[in-house]
Amino acid sequence: MTSSADTWIAIGITAVGCYGVKLLGLSVPAGLLERPAVKRLAALVPTALLAALTALQTFGTGRHLTVDARAAGLAAAAVALLLRAPFLVVVAAAVLVTAAVRAMAGG
Repeated sequence: MTSSADTWIAIGITAVGCYGVKLLGLSVPAGLLERPAVKRLAALVPTALLAALTALQTFGTGRHLTVDARAAGLAAAAVALLLRAPFLVVVAAAVLVTAAVRAMAGG
């Protein structure tokens, strides 16, 4: 099989899987979704997933953990958030600090 055919097969399997997960979600009884524990879990899971994704993208390089300019950018973003800066300022601070550290480090 060609690479193009493999890609379309993967897309098709993913689409069917997504549809199946959506169907599974729709088949959950409403009473179960109204429980306080389920509501708390539903509120916390997106935050945990975003934190994990941020940590992986910041400190992960292949199969290794690395502390580099991205960590400085994340720290700058955290400080901007603590100062209650607008979102664009937070992003700009992270970008500028990351670029500055990379420029000083020569990489």
